[in-house]
Amino acid sequence: MTNELSSQAFLHVLKGRRSIYGLSKESVVPDDKIQSIIEEAVQHTPSAFNSQTARLVVLFGEHHDKLWTITTETLRSIVPADSFEPTQQRMDGFKSGYATVLFFEDMAVVASLQEQFPTYKDNFPTWSQQSSGMLQLVIWTALEAEGLGANLQHYNPLIDDEVKQQWDIPASWKLIAQMPFGKKTAEPKDKEYKPVAEKVKFVR
Repeated sequence: MTNELSSQAFLHVLKGRRSIYGLSKESVVPDDKIQSIIEEAVQHTPSAFNSQTARLVVLFGEHHDKLWTITTETLRSIVPADSFEPTQQRMDGFKSGYATVLFFEDMAVVASLQEQFPTYKDNFPTWSQQSSGMLQLVIWTALEAEGLGANLQHYNPLIDDEVKQQWDIPASWKLIAQMPFGKKTAEPKDKEYKPVAEKVKFVR
């Protein structure tokens, strides 16, 4: 297979992947392209023991809007009314996006691996989370490469039960994260980085 993407080009896109909170209900690519990106990412992102525990639901249109209405009303029940306005603004920002990816992990598969390989029983939940994190980054970076902005949210477990009921999600699927995305309407603020020498050690 010919290597069509240099490491420099890949890292350039990776650097461009930032949390984008200014999103619109538009997409700069067709839905079938988004579907292809997500399907390819799910198929080829690694998982421990090739367990393939990732499960995704991609919400478009009114389903995307419904998710953020559910989240808003869930938070409204626990956040004091006199301080809810910032929360409402955040929810409106997510809802203003084009679509949302829901990331799940199938805990039935994790439990099966724990039974098959008891020596590593305590590791499988961690490995499951690590695989999900890789998948989130792959999809986020691929969306960035197509000119779409995204951010990552974690309103689980507050919304889990209603999400499962609304979209008929299997009981064994554990909600991990929510990724709203769409056409960018704002760029991210400058980001400060610690010196790389404090974070990486090379031993030769």
